Amino acid sequence: MAADCEAWLNANPVEAEDLSDSFISAEEDNGGSGGTNKNISNEINGNWLSSSSNNLHEARLKAKAKRRLRKNSSRDSGRGDSLSDNGEVARGTPIAPTSPKSKLLDRKSRMGKGRGLPKKGGAGGKGVWGRSGEVYEPVEVDKKDPNFDEDQENCVYETVVPPLDERDFEKTVTPIVQEYFEHGDTNEVAELLADLNLGPMRSEVPSLAVSLALEAKTSQRELTSRLLVDLCGSVLSHSDMESSFDKLLRDLPDLVLDTPGAPQLVGQFIARAVSDQILSKSYIEGYKGKVDCEHARAALDRAAVLLKMSMGGLRVDTHWGTGGGQRPVIQLIKEMNLLLKEYILSGDGKEAERCLRDLEVPHFHHEFVYEAIVMVLESRGEKTFKMVLQLLKSLSLSSIITVDQMRRGYERVYMDIDEINIDVPLAYFILEHFVDKSFRMGIISVKLRDQCPHRNRKRLVSEGDGGVVKFERY
Repeated sequence: MAADCEAWLNANPVEAEDLSDSFISAEEDNGGSGGTNKNISNEINGNWLSSSSNNLHEARLKAKAKRRLRKNSSRDSGRGDSLSDNGEVARGTPIAPTSPKSKLLDRKSRMGKGRGLPKKGGAGGKGVWGRSGEVYEPVEVDKKDPNFDEDQENCVYETVVPPLDERDFEKTVTPIVQEYFEHGDTNEVAELLADLNLGPMRSEVPSLAVSLALEAKTSQRELTSRLLVDLCGSVLSHSDMESSFDKLLRDLPDLVLDTPGAPQLVGQFIARAVSDQILSKSYIEGYKGKVDCEHARAALDRAAVLLKMSMGGLRVDTHWGTGGGQRPVIQLIKEMNLLLKEYILSGDGKEAERCLRDLEVPHFHHEFVYEAIVMVLESRGEKTFKMVLQLLKSLSLSSIITVDQMRRGYERVYMDIDEINIDVPLAYFILEHFVDKSFRMGIISVKLRDQCPHRNRKRLVSEGDGGVVKFERY
């Protein structure tokens, strides 16, 4: 920068007249005498200047020119500004930038090194773990490193799961058992329990499962018995099972408050556990003469009675029964027929509803509707006709049998009416009358009533009665 200024000053020498411009007296500035500058070139404010004073003023002018050039180059660098002969900035003349600030936006290296490749071979930058495809090898520890610790080198790191306390145990295991009641997969329950650190709460798993099954359905109690058999040996030990049933017997006074039949149910669980060899045969005998609670005594007596009956041929593993869709279809059809016959004999509609719920087959209720209508067609009795209509009406109002299941039952009868008519000649006429009554009572819709098949009337009834079917009276 200094070299540029000096070169410019040498190319444009400063005359004495130019030096005197800056030191014109006030009289000449106010329009005084118009003398020449040469007369006052060596005098400033009445003082004569020597040669050393001239050198001083020349230095000041050079410094002023340097400051002006530095200011213009820093503010207007890169815009083609230049200095004119009189020291002023002349714009529009493109010149090469003379300031480093003109390279602010230049991303090239100023060091003049490198080949323009990415930094660190593409492995650098924010959020970058290394170049793509790079495989890290295990780092060998330098034993000569002053920070090397031999004890730390031999450490083994493992994932530690803290043991569950009583509060966390119920919150964690209860959803597992309730989900098991839905899917019935004992292997899934065993895997979930194996992942938990049960610790001292391990023996609480059977008692929690049994207490939840007391308030559940019969089929879910059967699932609980199967779960205990599959967990014993893999997740739980025989001692865990015995301590768990001991806790159930101690908690019976509290369980009776929610489930009045808890003593009999717990007795059945104990008998099933002994039959499945989860509990030892001497388990019940060990409580003889040592039980003060009447509920625990009732449970043990129930278990003892069931085990004695098993010696006579009764299978304890079937006393819960098989609920839901796990039963064979033939068995379900037989139970529905027995339910209908019992209802016709007793006339207890509430009991029939309860028995139908206990079957736990809502997807198979269309079979119940089908069997009820076929029973009406085969009986040809007015009593059965009215009682079945009343039962279907109550089941429809209580939504035990859904509209879809009711429709499917009627449609199945429509499809099989030709085969039924072979054994029951009046089947068409009885069915038409039954469907019309069902529509009037609000059991079926108009569309389903109109789908009822009709047959050309033959002389199977008296002409004088107007085609009315005469039911047999019992």
